[in-house]
Amino acid sequence: MTQKLFTPYQLGDLTLPNRVVMAPLTRRRAGKDFIPSRLMASYYAQRASAGLIIAEASMIHRTGLGYSDIPGIYTNNQVEGWKWVTGAVRDKGGRIFLQIWHVGRYSHTLFQENGALPLSSSAIKIDGVINTPDGYKECIVPRALSTDEIPRVVEWYSNAARNALKAGFDGVEIHGANSYLIDQFLQDGSNDRTDQYGGVIENRVRFGLEVLEAVISEAGGNRTGIRLSPSNIKNSMTDSNPVGTFTYMIERLNDFNFAYLHLVEPTLPVDHLPQYKKEVAQYFRQFYNGTLISCGGYTLDKAENALQEKQADLIAFGVPYISNPDLVERFIQRVALNEADPATFYTGGEKGYIDYPVL
Repeated sequence: MTQKLFTPYQLGDLTLPNRVVMAPLTRRRAGKDFIPSRLMASYYAQRASAGLIIAEASMIHRTGLGYSDIPGIYTNNQVEGWKWVTGAVRDKGGRIFLQIWHVGRYSHTLFQENGALPLSSSAIKIDGVINTPDGYKECIVPRALSTDEIPRVVEWYSNAARNALKAGFDGVEIHGANSYLIDQFLQDGSNDRTDQYGGVIENRVRFGLEVLEAVISEAGGNRTGIRLSPSNIKNSMTDSNPVGTFTYMIERLNDFNFAYLHLVEPTLPVDHLPQYKKEVAQYFRQFYNGTLISCGGYTLDKAENALQEKQADLIAFGVPYISNPDLVERFIQRVALNEADPATFYTGGEKGYIDYPVL
């Protein structure tokens, strides 16, 4: 039987040589002023045999900072830095999107300019701690965006998309997953607004859909994707009806013409979501008509089965790509994978970043 994982796929106007996607992975190797480094260019170029690379989440605005040493895409210098990356990947024959994000309440006054409060859908804090420049601190109550401020935030996303294309990316992925700003509007455990962006699900999806529409208008549908995590409960994310919420959101996506929906499989037990049968993509495939990427815990055989069963069109790999720059070649030859070293995931420098062996 033909290995579907290694067959081409037409994604908009891009022909992907295989269906292996490198998932966006925060690695904290950016330089001063959140400018991508030449080290990052080497890292992504090593992985250019992926059908598609989705580069790590990048801030759309200075207020979106929630981690140290991450890249941005809101200044000219950051755009110039990303050109090193896209040029290096293109020289190796690769294709690369950029994930754009705002962390929302997953931040702290120690990350913000002049000690400002983080922004969110509502003034509801995360129950836990966050790693700040001064060490781990208790999360704080964010400031709820006013109704009048929201169009400006939407514009930050479209400006980031414009900058990404200037930097040479083939497209952008909107980060609507993993407890960050769009997710904070979407789920009612983090959204107690009473305006047109809160309350019923029709209102809570509004912000994310406005961002999607704005980015499509700026970058074009063929160059726009969005990522969602229907099972995520990290960082105090809750919803009174998660299956209904995400079913409605995903069905609404069919109103837009864009490149793909990227779904994150459960990383924690999902006994609270029995409908999913512990397979997010398998469940939501029935509600979405476009290209579907599934990510999370895939082995080669599990990925191939998901494609053969038409649960997804493309499969994204995260941690395996950290330690296996030549993941596609290793899959094709069915040879052992290098094991990743979690101790070097976020430490900066070359170790555990560009020094994993290739075949």
